[in-house]
Amino acid sequence: MIAKPIEVRALRKYSIFVGFSDGTQGAVDLEHLAHKGVFKAWDTCDLFNRVYIDECGAIAWNDELDICPDHVYLQLKGLTFEEWRQEQQRSYATD
Repeated sequence: MIAKPIEVRALRKYSIFVGFSDGTQGAVDLEHLAHKGVFKAWDTCDLFNRVYIDECGAIAWNDELDICPDHVYLQLKGLTFEEWRQEQQRSYATD
């Protein structure tokens, strides 16, 4: 199971800090999403700075705008989902 986010805060425009339940943490650059589709909303009413973890565990800005924490976790770990899955299988095999 991928770790859950336990802390999130805006660092600067389009960059957030995220901490996960297994101790993984770091800054994530989201500028590639800015000004596109629903993410245009980040520029209204300083929405980007109001990031939070919603009741489902998503990294969110409001009820209509969120990103998948699993993707952020894998990005911070520098892994693809397949690489992460293989690591988990190796870990379970040695336990």
